[in-house]
Amino acid sequence: MNLPNKITLSRIALVPVFMIFILPMPHIPQQLGLFEFARPFFANAALFLSQYGNYIAAAIFIIASSTDSVDGYIARKTMQITNFGKFLDPIADKLLVAAALIALVQRNSLTGWAAWIILSREFIVTGLRLVAANEGIVIAASKLGKIKTIIQTVAVSLMLLDNFPFSLFTTVRVDGYIMLIAVIITVYSGYDYIAKNMALIDYKV
Repeated sequence: MNLPNKITLSRIALVPVFMIFILPMPHIPQQLGLFEFARPFFANAALFLSQYGNYIAAAIFIIASSTDSVDGYIARKTMQITNFGKFLDPIADKLLVAAALIALVQRNSLTGWAAWIILSREFIVTGLRLVAANEGIVIAASKLGKIKTIIQTVAVSLMLLDNFPFSLFTTVRVDGYIMLIAVIITVYSGYDYIAKNMALIDYKV
């Protein structure tokens, strides 16, 4: 396995680690008598996560997101582009974004509508790319799509950090406004992909 694919796999491996730090500790293991001996551990772990989980999760998300461009750059630079990498890379991206959005919704930091819009766009564009691939056509990421990814990453990171560092000097929820911008650009970039590739879709009934 080449280096770019290893980087992509590491991004996928970071997703469950991210989820551990961002989501509340499950109550079921603590309630089962079988795990009575581990109750102090669960209590300490829950306390640690409540104090530092957001920051660690945000750091993991930022690191994992940054590898998105790294693996592709190395693959192109070293001529190590593989079908496995083409298949795995978009899956890794969507798993990470989906995990972050679901976690934010569960924590009541993000409305389910915003998460649904962003994820719907990803499913639609992925479906469009599958249709194109079946025709031997590769739909490359557009500049608008790259901008969308950057703004989504910034918005999610700020929400994971609960509006930090803006919370230090203002009560305005800057993270919410940036997420709104991310949703708008997400919708527009999805429309752009569909409009430019409508010929690929056989919509005749």
